[in-house]
Amino acid sequence: MVALLGLILCALSAGCSSPTQAEIKPIETTVPTPPTVSSTTVALIATPLAIETLPSEQYVDIQVEKQRPDATIHLLYNGGKGEIFVQKVMMQVTRSDGTVEQKFLNDGTRTPRRGDELVMEGTRNVDQVAVFLTSAGKTYKIFDKPLVSLTY
Repeated sequence: MVALLGLILCALSAGCSSPTQAEIKPIETTVPTPPTVSSTTVALIATPLAIETLPSEQYVDIQVEKQRPDATIHLLYNGGKGEIFVQKVMMQVTRSDGTVEQKFLNDGTRTPRRGDELVMEGTRNVDQVAVFLTSAGKTYKIFDKPLVSLTY
């Protein structure tokens, strides 16, 4: 008992029982630089070139249309037989002014659900719209059409 008490006393006097003092450093902050827009088109994600038909057991329904008078492009996800396989839905808009924008339904934070909608800015001219769907680990291009803003 005396030996154990002696070891504990030695450990306490050596400072082995207290944590070492950590040096606190301030968090470094960086100033984000705004993205530059270039005239070249760059593929933002790896996507198929041609429209592909989903396997029948993975089929889901989407609607894509351009609204007037503001020329916004709406993607509506309606679900379907294969909705349990769907991981992500992404819409790519190539505007008439040459800018390309890609955006995920639900910002890619969760899997799509029936009734989810994605709205992107378009132009009053012809915009090319493509929709890519990742289902069961494979990405398919399921929609690729030019959309025109209707004026009355």
